[in-house]
Amino acid sequence: MIIKPVLLFGYGNLSRGDDALGPQLLNYLESHCNLEHIEILSDFQLQIEHALDLENRSLVLFIDASVTGIHAYDFVRLQANRDISYSTHAMSPSAVLDVYQTITKQAPPPCFLLTIKAESVELGEGLSPQAQENLAQACLFAMHLLQQATFEYWLSQLNNFQPDSIENPRSINPSKPLSYADKQLLPS
Repeated sequence: MIIKPVLLFGYGNLSRGDDALGPQLLNYLESHCNLEHIEILSDFQLQIEHALDLENRSLVLFIDASVTGIHAYDFVRLQANRDISYSTHAMSPSAVLDVYQTITKQAPPPCFLLTIKAESVELGEGLSPQAQENLAQACLFAMHLLQQATFEYWLSQLNNFQPDSIENPRSINPSKPLSYADKQLLPS
């Protein structure tokens, strides 16, 4: 089995409204990106076994919904950390990195977290209108990251991303193919 260097790992429950933002972003990227060097992985939640998915990667992007976000999306670098989720049913990305470090005795690959602001995660709901707008902005940002999938470039985006600076995010519909006009909205 060939391991692709970049892993995009979106997680969330498709049956719980805005909790589906992570998998929805993956669906968009899967239909709009060249996946030659990118592997896409989706699950309901992070588990201890997901630490093995980090092996032999050069970059990892975790993607999740967040009800505590301030911006449409946030982008942060992750560090290994044995937090309270370490012994629970669902783990945090930092706890997954800690498990990787513990079992392999080496540092995890560079990992980042892209969270998309969620409004409602009620069972049986679809995406809220605000979450759809936030998803559109996050899709543009993720496309921007994948155009230059290097550790140095992603680090440079930690302080430079400004979700409010993307013009006309409502014109991007994550369920439709990216048009030429949509591509012009991508940050350069």
